[in-house]
Amino acid sequence: MNNVAIIGTGEIKFSKNDKDVQELLIESTNNCINSIKNFKSSDIDGVLVSTNNNSNYMGAILSEMTGIQPKISHSIEHLCSSGTNAIISAYSYISSGLADIVLVSGADSATNPGQVLKWDVSRGNLEHPIFWASMLTKNHKRKFQTTEEELAIVAAKNHKHAMDNPHAYSNEPRTISEVMNSKQITEDLRILDCSRSCSGSSSIMLASEEKAKTLSECPIWIKGIGQKTTSASFTKNNLDKISSTQIASKDALKMAKITHEQVDVAEVHDAFSVCELMAISEIGFTTNENSGEFVRNLFNTENKMINPRGGLIGAGHPLGATGISQTIEIVNQLQEKCDKRQISNAKTGLIQNMSAAGTSSSVMVLQN
Repeated sequence: MNNVAIIGTGEIKFSKNDKDVQELLIESTNNCINSIKNFKSSDIDGVLVSTNNNSNYMGAILSEMTGIQPKISHSIEHLCSSGTNAIISAYSYISSGLADIVLVSGADSATNPGQVLKWDVSRGNLEHPIFWASMLTKNHKRKFQTTEEELAIVAAKNHKHAMDNPHAYSNEPRTISEVMNSKQITEDLRILDCSRSCSGSSSIMLASEEKAKTLSECPIWIKGIGQKTTSASFTKNNLDKISSTQIASKDALKMAKITHEQVDVAEVHDAFSVCELMAISEIGFTTNENSGEFVRNLFNTENKMINPRGGLIGAGHPLGATGISQTIEIVNQLQEKCDKRQISNAKTGLIQNMSAAGTSSSVMVLQN
């Protein structure tokens, strides 16, 4: 099995502007190609597009519009974790020898039609994600004695981190008090507890070891991968845990031959404040009972180990681009390119990306 590295990245600023998905994809793709010295787009033999836009044939369309003629091209849709699913698919093509260099580009617009899982009729009229997030939040407060303030700290922390991310949707800090006093949208959820749907695109280039060593001075290696889907419908979930993340993270860490204690920086899927608390517990950084205190300590000590780019709450959540953007942050951290949000001496990073109330998760471990 071939080793696989990330050799180039490209992003654009996430915003509320309702841009065409094709336009978004082209912009981040060009940024990605231009990030690699002496690179020719003719060397790309795979183009994968991550989007929930309901568009057809986007892999081939992006290829033509950027002058690429790949052997492999197709789209990948998996709701919020489409991006990491696309990266892992690219990894599989390269590790198996079917491709040497694969471009993965993800994008969605602010008015993207694919944000709600219509199939899950068990949700009834409560089909919007805020309702499952509200149930998870209520349960976390009741079972683990998580306080309103601890939930607000997650959002305040991530908005603060986003201030140092030039591509982030949010560009203003939020105090704990502002989060706690923001508009209440359900009994247990406030507007600033939520990530924002927005327009954005992120692209990343993967390569075989042979190609990576000739094209990059500092390739970042994909060392561990874990994936798990437990269901599609929310009613099959246990409100106490995100089982898919627990299983996927265990597999990724095992493949990388490390423990969670060796992870220096992590991007986790904070679609809502409670999701960050649950994710860090499932990965093993803390426990559900202590997750609020764990995040409070990060906030008070200005430790940016978790979600240094601002997470989904601060950076924004254009579904098809999100997992790719999370991965790019870890790449930049391991290459020491993050300026004010840089984690000192980061050698190992982890990405956790999930879909539909945590019914499906992807986890990756990267090392420099």
